Amino acid sequence: MAWNRERAMVATGDDHKVTPAELFFDLVFVYAITQVTALMAAAPSPVRMVGAMVVLALLWWCWCAFAWLGNVVRADSGAVFGVLVTVMAVVLIVSLAVPDVFADEPGGLSAPLVFVLCYGAVRVLHLTSYWLSSPGDTALRATLRRTALASVLPPLVLLLIGCAYDGRVQLLWWLGAVAVDYGGIYVTGSSGWRVNSPGHFAERHGLIVIIALGESIVAMGVGVSDSPLSYAVLGASAAGLLLSAGLWRLYFRQLGEAAEHRLTGLDGDDRTRFARDVYTFLHLPLVAGVVLCALGMKKVLQQVADTAHYGLAEPLHGAVAWSLTGGVGVYLLGAAAIVLRTSGRRPTALAVGGVCCLAAGPLVGLVPALVALAVLAAAAALLVGLHSRRATRTLGAVETA
Repeated sequence: MAWNRERAMVATGDDHKVTPAELFFDLVFVYAITQVTALMAAAPSPVRMVGAMVVLALLWWCWCAFAWLGNVVRADSGAVFGVLVTVMAVVLIVSLAVPDVFADEPGGLSAPLVFVLCYGAVRVLHLTSYWLSSPGDTALRATLRRTALASVLPPLVLLLIGCAYDGRVQLLWWLGAVAVDYGGIYVTGSSGWRVNSPGHFAERHGLIVIIALGESIVAMGVGVSDSPLSYAVLGASAAGLLLSAGLWRLYFRQLGEAAEHRLTGLDGDDRTRFARDVYTFLHLPLVAGVVLCALGMKKVLQQVADTAHYGLAEPLHGAVAWSLTGGVGVYLLGAAAIVLRTSGRRPTALAVGGVCCLAAGPLVGLVPALVALAVLAAAAALLVGLHSRRATRTLGAVETA
């Protein structure tokens, strides 16, 4: 009997908090996000960046699946913890395959096939765990069946077909798989899914944003590895950290608190739909934007540090030049969408700033890389300040009325 109790899944309450088991689970995704940046850095091009975003979207789905599960049953209960460790092992294998997923080297196992099979294993483990977590919940089990048929099986077939090709053909098959996978969530509906603890759910997603921001800082460190320190390196590092701090402030001082408050005020399917839209879908652009920007920051530090091959007046080139500002643009537009979905308020500063950053890639290629990073950091800080003041004025007007 004691053995059975240890294996049992423990339901969560509305005061549930993030467990150490979930923090342990996130460690493997630190490496996975690092590998996505490495995938782009190895051969920067628009096609490779799109491919990296496809890989990130699939990895994001793996993480989100267990963020939802951990909100329903405790991740440190015996059975669930065993599943988490198994998923960690599978995702680690996925991460090892990421650098070769679109350019597989001859010899050894097929990296794309390993990636797809492991991704499928994670999705199956998630659905099985959810099925066992609620034996009497007929609505959830019906949704799980629909999810398996509409949002798991068809994308896996498309991914497997893509493994038979390489280059752009493979990418098109995988893009289709991501579109079907994400679209299938709307087809299956929100009935049966639950968010027991809004605080836990918000905290889990805040932690993954922290992981992405941490990757941007690690990328800068990798960019200057084995290079001597200089005033230019110190200045570029400070500018990069200022940029990361601006993105951090926007999320944790403005977006995160408002979204959690709104999530707490909802219940039933309304809460589920809000969690799906704001956290599962709209947090992906935040993470993707930081990863793209991390590539640009890494290349800036590389150029500034490598004085033997680059001068301080050397700009970034090609896709890397766009990734620096474009990543911030993706992040700002994702933030604007979260504000709109959370409060219905039009986040003009964020939307305009995001569009300008997306369009600024060609300008980055005309100015020294260090200058581009410093200007971007200052512009991001200004945008965050403008949005903050406008949000404060709007809140004050509402309270007065």
